[in-house]
Amino acid sequence: MYTRNSQGWSKHFDFLIIDVISLQLAYVLAVFLRLGYWAYGQPAYRNLGIILVLSDLIVLAFNNSMHNVLRRGYYQEAIATLKHCLFVIAIAAIYMFASQSGDVYSRLSLLYTLLFHLLIGYGLRVLWKLYVQKHYREKVNKRSMLVVSTPENAESLLTRLENDEIPDYQIVGVVLTQNTGQQKVLQYPIVAGLDTAADYICREWIDSVYFDTSLESPAVNALMDACIQMAIPVHYHIPNMSREGITRFSEKIGGTTVLTTSINYATPVQAAAKRLLDIVGGLFGSLLALLIVAIVGPKIKKASPGPVIFKQERIGKNGKRFKIYKLRSMYPDADARKKEFMEQNRVKDGMMFKLDFDPRIIGNEVLPDGTQKTGIGEFIRRTSLDEFPQFFNALKGDMSLVGTRPPTPDEWEQYEFHHRARLAVKPGISGMWQVSGRSDITDFEEVVKLDTEYIMNWSPGLDLKILFKTMKTILTGKGAL
Repeated sequence: MYTRNSQGWSKHFDFLIIDVISLQLAYVLAVFLRLGYWAYGQPAYRNLGIILVLSDLIVLAFNNSMHNVLRRGYYQEAIATLKHCLFVIAIAAIYMFASQSGDVYSRLSLLYTLLFHLLIGYGLRVLWKLYVQKHYREKVNKRSMLVVSTPENAESLLTRLENDEIPDYQIVGVVLTQNTGQQKVLQYPIVAGLDTAADYICREWIDSVYFDTSLESPAVNALMDACIQMAIPVHYHIPNMSREGITRFSEKIGGTTVLTTSINYATPVQAAAKRLLDIVGGLFGSLLALLIVAIVGPKIKKASPGPVIFKQERIGKNGKRFKIYKLRSMYPDADARKKEFMEQNRVKDGMMFKLDFDPRIIGNEVLPDGTQKTGIGEFIRRTSLDEFPQFFNALKGDMSLVGTRPPTPDEWEQYEFHHRARLAVKPGISGMWQVSGRSDITDFEEVVKLDTEYIMNWSPGLDLKILFKTMKTILTGKGAL
């Protein structure tokens, strides 16, 4: 029976255990050095120790801290460990604040825990990685694997298989789809042709067969069928599924098993956590939006008669259209006058629309002496108050607290293939590019790059990081829209 490689949480369960152990060692050592006694001998510190374990597990799950842990270099591992430790201690600090028990605990012992966890955790991760990699390289009883390939792809395929960092297989031979007269490919013997491969597999020690061929060949299909009859596991390399920057996973659709690719994916728990954050944040933000409308709304109406809330069609996740809500900061004819100022657009390719001084904004005008006068509209945009009604969109589910900027239909019509990657997630009130310069970024390709980076590296922890940066950006006013 074939033993499948670990997936999901169980894939790095060993590193999870190591991290929990390193955190507990760090905590016990920190309390002993600071206070001189056994941490779990005191009720208060026993509770804090349990909170630290729970915090560690939460961060491991929601921040996906062990993703690609075996492929990270020393520097990358140090940065990943530091981020993980900071998140864990931050949750513990929030617990201390929420429970109003900060005066019970030594803050210095928590700082020591952070430092020791960083050092011990990093050291144990590196040592365990070295052991795992050495174990798989030197493992004697590896699965014997036969490789079936086309002559033109054989060398690159075998090189790729050789470079696997933790292989649990050993290549015992090669079968080429065409007879080339070769005896070997690299150092691996050609053991049979397509017509004799089934007989060879039947009488030799073969644990699995790896196919990197076209399924259009009847001989290849016959060999696969023979392997299935012999209960030999078959690995089929699906063309165009090995590109960098995509995630692959198997699932069932219509009762059949398919291999799915995506730029990234969220587990059901992660998706539920993101939606819960949107609902909680949406409720709080909507209350603030109502308060802002009550205060600022009359000033908008006085300066420019018309509705206080502005609705505009935008393009959402995967091309779904929706109405976005914003506090109106422009005159009612702003959209009609857009073409009038197109030559002054700071984004030269027209993929977004930004002006240094926009006369369509309520209160903006150029005086006879050339002085630029601003009003309530500019204040609303500079302080990002116009964005608050979007919390209603987050409550409805059209938007998320964090995502990508939703384009207008005319912008969307100009999209090239790689631009559409921005629509792989729900649009957000804030996002990677908003906290990386916002109005200072005028190169649309840079916006696409930042949004794509966000989607590829998404995790609940990254959303929280962007939200904190957003609050800082709003408070300082730096780069406001």
